[in-house]
Amino acid sequence: AAGKSHLKNQLREAVREVIAQEDRSAPLTDQQIVEKLKVQGITIARRTVTKYKEELKILPARLRK
Repeated sequence: AAGKSHLKNQLREAVREVIAQEDRSAPLTDQQIVEKLKVQGITIARRTVTKYKEELKILPARLRK
C-alpha cells in the first residue's frame, strides 16, 4: 500500500508540473495533459488527471485563462 501511495504522489506531482509549464493563454485540457505525460512515459487515464486536479485544487482549463 505504501508503494501505491508513493506512485500516486508522483503522478499527482507530474500532473501539477505539466500544468505549471502550460501556456497561460491556452490552458491544456485533461486529454492534452494525458498526451504530454504519455510522451514522458507516464500512462494515466484522463479521469485520473481530472481527479488529481480536483485534489490539487487546480481549476478546469476554461477557468485557468
